[in-house]
Amino acid sequence: MDTEIQSVSRSRQFSKVCEVLDHFAYDSTKLIPILQAVQEEYRYLPEEVMSFIATSLDLSPARVYGVATFYSHFALEAKGKYVIRVCDGTACHVKGSMKLADVVREKLGLDEKKTTTPDMLFTVETVSCLGACGLAPVMVINDEVHGQLTAEKANQIVDNIITMERNNARNN
Repeated sequence: MDTEIQSVSRSRQFSKVCEVLDHFAYDSTKLIPILQAVQEEYRYLPEEVMSFIATSLDLSPARVYGVATFYSHFALEAKGKYVIRVCDGTACHVKGSMKLADVVREKLGLDEKKTTTPDMLFTVETVSCLGACGLAPVMVINDEVHGQLTAEKANQIVDNIITMERNNARNN
């Protein structure tokens, strides 16, 4: 395959990334917001995308990878459509947040090592603090905060999402 065809094929493969890079004018000083925007698109940072960003910004792949691994906000593995973050800060822990995490994981067939469902619908993570201590115990699903939870309430929230997704699948 000649290099022109490879270049066209590569730019099609990374068209969304190119849009982000265009938006930030290929400015390497904007690496963090570039990675944030790309992660919003893919829900994580695939290795080949980070390499493409490095090449496009004339940075070393190690520099891009270093930034992506330094900040806990960035994910290097694919996540589900619904990312459930269960707080395990002091206030939440004392009020039983680990029981919530266990109940949600059990419902979804997950554990601490296997964090994403095979259908890529859910990812369950435990985080240090979500900053909503007054609502303990707390879990956040994508950007929606759910506070003062019980195991039953957490189960119901997950059931509601599953029902909604099934209904959406039937209607499409």
